[in-house]
Amino acid sequence: MKLRPANAGDIDALVKLEQCFPSDRLSRARFLYLLRHGHADIPVCEDGGGIAGNAVVLYRRGTEIARLYSLVVHPDHRRRGIARGLLQAVEAEAIARRCREIRLEVRPDNITAIHLYRNAGYRITGKIGDFYDDGTEALKMSKRIVAQEELNAPCRPPPQPASGAPWPTP
Repeated sequence: MKLRPANAGDIDALVKLEQCFPSDRLSRARFLYLLRHGHADIPVCEDGGGIAGNAVVLYRRGTEIARLYSLVVHPDHRRRGIARGLLQAVEAEAIARRCREIRLEVRPDNITAIHLYRNAGYRITGKIGDFYDDGTEALKMSKRIVAQEELNAPCRPPPQPASGAPWPTP
C-alpha cells in the first residue's frame, strides 16, 4: 500500500470510489475544483495499482480547524488498515498546517466509521439534524491534535498583562 496526494489523473477512480457511499457523493466537478482551487488535501491509498481509498480534508484560512469531509475505502480493501492509515496521514498533514483540531460529521448508522474515529481519539460533540441528502442526521465528532514537539516542550511563562507590568508574584 502506498499513500500519496491525489492528482487530476485520479478523478475517474475517485468518482468511482464515491459510489461506495450511500448518499452525499462528491462529483467529478467537485473533485476537480478541490484539486485545483480548493483549500483541501486529498490523500489516496494505492493498493495493487488502483486506488483503494481516499480522504478529503478541507482547510479554511484564518482558522486552526481542519474538517475531514470524506473518508472512503473500497469494500474489497476493507479490514487492511487503509482507513486508519489515511486518518493518520490526515492528522499529520493537519498538524503540519498548524491546525489544532479536526472536526467531522458521520452517519449514526456508520458504526464502523464511528468505531475507527473513537479508537483514534475523536469524541462525539453533538448532532446535526437532516444533514445528509436522505434526511439522516449526522453525529459531529472532533479531536484536538497537537504537534509532538508541543507535547514535549517545557512550560512557557504566562504572557505579560496588557499594561506591560509583570504579573504579581503570589
